[in-house]
Amino acid sequence: MQKWECPCGYIYDPEEGDHENGVEPGTPWEKVPEDWVCPKCGAAKEEFWEAD
Repeated sequence: MQKWECPCGYIYDPEEGDHENGVEPGTPWEKVPEDWVCPKCGAAKEEFWEAD
């Protein structure tokens, strides 16, 4: 699954999810809630880009 990168450098990895913020492991980016924000800096989901 595609990983997504925040401007702060945090990488959202669908295999890991973000359990502490309600995103279960195995959740693809498309299924992450629109109001989810980066757990490291608080950036909006729309600010992320596809990681290399």
